[in-house]
Amino acid sequence: MEIGGIQALRAWRKGQSGTVALVPTMGALHSGHQALMDRARESADLVVTSIFVNPLQFGADEDFVKYPRPFTADKALCEEAGVDFVFAPAVGEMYPSAPEVRVSSGRMGEVFEGAARPGHFDGVLTVVAKLFTLVKPDIAVFGLKDIQQYCLVRRMIEDLNFDLELVGLPVVRDPDGLAMSSRNTFLNAEDRSAALAIPRALEAAVEVASQGAGPGDVERAARVVLDAAVTAGGIDVDYLSLVDAGNLQPCPNDFRGSALLLVSAIAGATRLIDNAPFEF
Repeated sequence: MEIGGIQALRAWRKGQSGTVALVPTMGALHSGHQALMDRARESADLVVTSIFVNPLQFGADEDFVKYPRPFTADKALCEEAGVDFVFAPAVGEMYPSAPEVRVSSGRMGEVFEGAARPGHFDGVLTVVAKLFTLVKPDIAVFGLKDIQQYCLVRRMIEDLNFDLELVGLPVVRDPDGLAMSSRNTFLNAEDRSAALAIPRALEAAVEVASQGAGPGDVERAARVVLDAAVTAGGIDVDYLSLVDAGNLQPCPNDFRGSALLLVSAIAGATRLIDNAPFEF
């Protein structure tokens, strides 16, 4: 396994043949990331994992400096996963000066997570576009837990004609059903118990959908579970919405096509996100 910044990556890339899969990360890797790398290994001859804490996607009230950077542990996980090249550039390499030109996430990036974190997805898409340009992957693998990010990357690939295949890995869950996330480490036992209302709400929605329910009933089934959890205490809901997977707009009752049920809730002091796909 090789490790390096932009120049090392370019030199390595020139010497390789075969297909390349990219797994973009900000480090602090866990088994969910390893699942992405495993999928990348199945999909291509070579795997590149990027580890880069991107300052452009941090808001003014978010602490870029304190973001965890356990690089030694991250390297070990990448090696165990069979990664061929770890792209770990310095901030000064990626942004020698403040970029004047950035990718706009448009209206799809201004709702849900984008409403909570203004400008976040502009920063995400800008760095992902740079990674695509530098790595030149044939395949890019993203987790579907961050589904709004996935939808925006998919739209950017379509709108800007990036020549690569986007692969989405279904949400990886802990044994109790909670979506795997580095944020879960901030949950104490009481917080985690309250947070389990999130996957229970999604399961309730899936159950009614399996019985032929329409969009309105699917969303209501999830809302009943979350409302009960809020009443019991320990969790607050930021948003719950069933949206068109293509544009993230709310689904009308007569909607037909691919939809996503999006949820964000705060357990204790930790904000969590999750989702489930549906076909109507």
